[in-house]
Amino acid sequence: MESETSRKSSVTNLLQAVKRESGKSFNQIAEETGLTNVYVAQLLRRQAQLKPETAPKLRAALPELPDELIHEMMRPPMRSYDPNLIQEPTVYRLNEAVMHFGESIKEIINEEFGDGM
Repeated sequence: MESETSRKSSVTNLLQAVKRESGKSFNQIAEETGLTNVYVAQLLRRQAQLKPETAPKLRAALPELPDELIHEMMRPPMRSYDPNLIQEPTVYRLNEAVMHFGESIKEIINEEFGDGM
């Protein structure tokens, strides 16, 4: 039986291959779908759930996306944490920024979106 981590990795690899074959950036896909580039990246990494009303937009932007992957993306996300990811320089700097400026960032988020995160 395939583990959740292994399954997520194989699905993510297939999704990334579809994106790569399309030749489109996350920004281009976001523009075509009306989504944000971060949400598109999360969808293609199985970190967010594809909503039924968004599926046709994503299919139009990535026509080679097979039905089985669309259905997989509509399942609850497979969130995971790789403790080695913090070693990646960009992730390290983002973590550092949040640690230094977290209170200010939190205040802006609360002001704009409320505290129901």
